[in-house]
Amino acid sequence: MSSTRRDFIAASLLGGLAVGVSGQGAAHIPRAAESLRILILGGTGFIGPHQVEYALRRGHRLTLFNRGRTNPEIFPDVEQLRGDRDNDLEALRGRRWDAVIDNSASLPRWVRQSAELLRDAADLYLFVSSLSVFTDSSIVGIDETGPVGTLDDPTTEEITGQTFGPLKALCEREAENAFPGRALVVRPGLIVGPGDRSDRFTYWPVRIDRGGEVLSPGNPEDPVQLIDARDLTHWMIHMVERGETGIFNATGPKASLSMAEMLYGIRAVTSAEVSFTWVEAEFLQGHDVRPWSHMPVWVPPRGGMEGFSRVDCRKAFAHALAIRPLADTSRDTLDWFGSLPAERRENLRAGLPSDREVEVLAAWKIRNEA
Repeated sequence: MSSTRRDFIAASLLGGLAVGVSGQGAAHIPRAAESLRILILGGTGFIGPHQVEYALRRGHRLTLFNRGRTNPEIFPDVEQLRGDRDNDLEALRGRRWDAVIDNSASLPRWVRQSAELLRDAADLYLFVSSLSVFTDSSIVGIDETGPVGTLDDPTTEEITGQTFGPLKALCEREAENAFPGRALVVRPGLIVGPGDRSDRFTYWPVRIDRGGEVLSPGNPEDPVQLIDARDLTHWMIHMVERGETGIFNATGPKASLSMAEMLYGIRAVTSAEVSFTWVEAEFLQGHDVRPWSHMPVWVPPRGGMEGFSRVDCRKAFAHALAIRPLADTSRDTLDWFGSLPAERRENLRAGLPSDREVEVLAAWKIRNEA
């Protein structure tokens, strides 16, 4: 990694996390009533740095456990333990923490090994799961009691689009087995904001800021759900401070959000001249324009996906989950992306390439003129 990239990551995270859960500046973030010893498994990827920065501002004492391969220089003043979730946990032995935050496990064996090792070394185990655990995306308003995925072979460790959710569900079970009554499971949806290397949300602020005619998918009223990484991680730190346990769906916003509201909300933070052309889902499918990858965030609510972006998160909001305005997330994401090296900015990892967008829009107009 270049020094420019490394320095930017540190600067962007510090700047991005200067905004607290309620939108207040860093100077207004109060210290927690009690300074906790928190072990974070991971801590240097996407959500981890936001989590670490906020926990430090709250006055907690942190230890990070990871392989030291992703942004190892980002927190020089935080204790770092080196190891590997895959059978190298020796650095965790003989220590004591108030809480463990497991950001990095996707395999049940990893959770089982770490949770069993730490069951007597910590009071609480927070496992970051996923809304992908649910088996039936047709259910509108599914809550934490909804059915989760299972596997014919629960020992498999092959992660695919079909196994990811069930494996996460098995991870949840391992955490709860090792920490009965002391496990906190958080199920985020699409996590967005500064530092997101997937570009799944970033595509839209970048594309809209570029200006011109924007291909907009499906029906303007199609629902979307997403959560800023800072809102998610700040809330998790508060949940740990309060010693909360149980399972929580965690995405936003609190009120319903449509695709049109998202796109026009992003437009509000840029001065570019923009127009939106809405193209029917069936037409996009016929031209091999796929939801989620080519048209990020959007999944048409049909064919068994009616509930995909209508998950019930009232339990999390009742436990003080707070969501910042979409404009703040959009602006901060644009600022972050604009500071990346030119080569990275020229290669978005999600979204429709410019030439394909022009091609599909032209075909859509021809069809409508016929």
